[in-house]
Formats: sequence, structure tokens, C-alpha cells
Amino acid sequence: MAVQSLFVVNKAGGLMFQRTYGETAPRLTPNDYLHLASTFHGMQLLVQELSPSPLPKSITAPTGGIRALETPSLSLAALTSPTGVQFFVTADVATERLGALLAEVYRVYSDVVMKNPFYVLDMPIRCERWESAVRGVVERHARLSG
Repeated sequence: MAVQSLFVVNKAGGLMFQRTYGETAPRLTPNDYLHLASTFHGMQLLVQELSPSPLPKSITAPTGGIRALETPSLSLAALTSPTGVQFFVTADVATERLGALLAEVYRVYSDVVMKNPFYVLDMPIRCERWESAVRGVVERHARLSG
């Protein structure tokens, strides 16, 4: 029961952050991770367009979209922030509380990345404090889940 990979994708579909945490996660090339992020972003946009939405289209906050996918061997959970930044995580199928994990990662993103005066919006996240905080969230989640 472990988190495999965490992705942060900007509102244009660019990969801002990706880390692999589990031993069961496939090892891919950096180009493969870019393809995965942009593919997920495209799927997310399609699902948001196809899902019924109670809000008018003039509101820019995303509605609908993919929140979870499950296969016999993999779980995926996603969270889209009000600004359009997408967080998604892949995990072993038996892993629970992935939504809570993503909510905590989003809180850390808001507290660490967005308050960093040297961070440029929608660019790759390169900050040791962020990486350390996210690693801590993933490890805490592993202890609580297993």
C-alpha cells in the first residue's frame, strides 16, 4: 500500500513537478513523465467539458473533471486547484485516503511554493523546502495507511 508517483501540472499542461516514491512504481524517462502529465491534462480537460456543470462557463474555476481512477493494479487520484494547477498521484490499488494526501500536498504547495518570492508561476518547482515537505507528507500518509 504505497504511493508510487506524484505529479503537479500547470494550467497549460506543462509538468511542474514529478517524483517517484514507491519501489513498485515503474521507472520511466523524463520524456515519458512529460507525456504522462500532458496526456492527463488533456483527459482532464475533456472530462471537464463533458461533465454536467452547475456553474456558468464564465467562471474560471475548474468544475468536474477526474477525481479518481482505479484499475486492477493501480489507483489514481486527482485534485484541481481553483487556479487550474492539477495535482495527481498514482498508488498501489489498496492505498486509501489519496484525496486527503492530495489536499495536504496542495496545502504545502500553497504555503511553500506560492509564498516563495523567487518562484515564477507555472514554471518547474525547484525548491528543497517543497521537496522535503512533500516527502514528509507522503511518508506520513504511508504510516497512516499501512
